[in-house]
Amino acid sequence: MTAQETLVLTANDHQALKAHLICGDGKEAAAILLCKRTTGERRRLLVREVIFVPHDACPVRTPVRIVWPGDYIETAIDRAEADNLLVILIHSHPGGWLEFSEVDDASDAVTMPALLAALGRQHGSAIMTPDGAIRARLYDDEMKVNPVDLVTVGGDDIHYWWSSAIAGAQLAPWPLAFTSGMRDQFERLNIAVIGVSGTGSLTAEQLARMGAQVTLVDFDRIEHKNLNRIVNATIADADANLLKVDMFSDAVGRYRGPGVATAIAQNINSREAILAVSQCDLIFSCVDTHEARQIVDLIASAFLIPLFDVGVVIPTRKVGNDGVAIADVYGRIDYVQPGGSTLADRRVFTPESLRAEWLRDANPDAFREEQEAGYIKGLAEQAPSVISLNMRASSAVVMELIARTFPFRHDANELYARTTFSLAAAEEEYTPESEFDRDPDAELARGEKEPLLGIPALGKPKGIK
Repeated sequence: MTAQETLVLTANDHQALKAHLICGDGKEAAAILLCKRTTGERRRLLVREVIFVPHDACPVRTPVRIVWPGDYIETAIDRAEADNLLVILIHSHPGGWLEFSEVDDASDAVTMPALLAALGRQHGSAIMTPDGAIRARLYDDEMKVNPVDLVTVGGDDIHYWWSSAIAGAQLAPWPLAFTSGMRDQFERLNIAVIGVSGTGSLTAEQLARMGAQVTLVDFDRIEHKNLNRIVNATIADADANLLKVDMFSDAVGRYRGPGVATAIAQNINSREAILAVSQCDLIFSCVDTHEARQIVDLIASAFLIPLFDVGVVIPTRKVGNDGVAIADVYGRIDYVQPGGSTLADRRVFTPESLRAEWLRDANPDAFREEQEAGYIKGLAEQAPSVISLNMRASSAVVMELIARTFPFRHDANELYARTTFSLAAAEEEYTPESEFDRDPDAELARGEKEPLLGIPALGKPKGIK
């Protein structure tokens, strides 16, 4: 079962929170999380700000109890009221007890009515243990308690702490990579795949067969020239000019059953597609335009969703007067963690490349020719035979997910923010997160704040509440 309510933190916030709450003196400590709550069937509580309660401001701090001044709650109320935020009071259990105690219940019985009276809506409390695991719960206006299904942090490693995996105040062991336990965990996640063509169809196929639910986003239709690189596509599909997402969701249904794949036959720059992707736990970007990558980059920042981006290209060089030769066979995999360097920071796209693409878009014939030459630069191949290269890249991007969710590498995942490979040179290179410059991210944890993604054209249509 997928999560209906998920608390999401960036790795930076989680690291700072852990340093404050698990400070090494064996006593409880406290902080306040201000969260932007999304709408929809699967709600995400996006931690936008952390207010740390100083240890020396607490009149009582013991291994099992903490008392802290109400001034900090008043500050949280003021900040939450200004932007319609949800408040979660979090403290540590330094003994490792991942269960709310009677002392915690008694404290919430006092603080939650005050929060609800001041702000309305739902608010909650949470606990953290020394391993960094977090458990959270929410109170409605009648003081009914509802557990937060999942707490997640998408950092160098991707952490999932499921409320249902806690028994006897202990979290169940996380499964090993490549086991049936890994598949069981993937079955609880919904993963967006943007672009269901060359690398996208192969990526979606792996994710679906590994157990995940998949949300497929692509506006395009199947043509005969696609049949040599889109898995599951048939001659009949091309004859019928089926939507790629419809064809692929039907195929997934035949080996996984109904309801596993959701088809979104829209461009990713549409409001409908963006809101659908915002409901997902992870994003795989398998697109071939700079504009699409920019939109996906903004979605990942706004909704704190880990992003995996894959790209391939075969540059050519001139030989003699009229000859052409392969210069390289190249692939790139970027993992973008919320709060880390973005695709924009890494210059996967730039203002100049976006402008150039827009200009090409104004000339459809030239733009179509550019797309057809997208795989093999310098050759206008109608149906490039690149499925083997696509398979290499799509396997690498899915393996990146496995390595971060079920760690198995000898070295730290921080070293692999970007992977590039050259099949011509038989080389593979890695770039750590620390090597990318990072600009302030104004879109971080903005959620559904209008206009959507900060783009006026994506604002809510008039007449819709």
